[in-house]
Amino acid sequence: MSLDHQALDTMLGRLQLTAIRDQLDTLLDEAAKRELTLREAIAFLCEREVSRRNERRIDMATKIAHFPTLRDLDGFDFAAQPSIDKAQIRELAAGRWIAHGDALLLLGPPGVGKTHLAIALGRAAIREGYSVLFTAAPALVANLARAHTEGRLDERLSFYAKPKLLIVDERRPCSHRS
Repeated sequence: MSLDHQALDTMLGRLQLTAIRDQLDTLLDEAAKRELTLREAIAFLCEREVSRRNERRIDMATKIAHFPTLRDLDGFDFAAQPSIDKAQIRELAAGRWIAHGDALLLLGPPGVGKTHLAIALGRAAIREGYSVLFTAAPALVANLARAHTEGRLDERLSFYAKPKLLIVDERRPCSHRS
């Protein structure tokens, strides 16, 4: 069976296998270099496709979350905050509390890293497949008050209830208006 490059490109596009399509020559060269069997090569191609789709999902979900900055747990200085249990935070990053519908409240004075941890936990939740929305408390209250006066409170409440994790920060202004 003879198949030209353009026909294969078209089929991969139609099947929405864009990662394979966009990197086909490189991926096939890599599979040949590794001397993969046909089954292993197909698995290799599929792994790359799944990986790219996961990256895209995470990128899109991160944009939708409207984080004011991007923070992660690796960037948090646990040594500067010895009262914060690193193991407990790592456990929270697994997201089981979100799956159970539990709430999390981070308390402390300004400057101890509550926002950093909230964003880091939100990003971890996105990687685990949860939808996340970050908002500042003043913006949340203003949006709900405006929706109430416009007769759209139920609609606005539904918007804030939609994500599996809603992060409400006490002080950060949020430029996002929805």
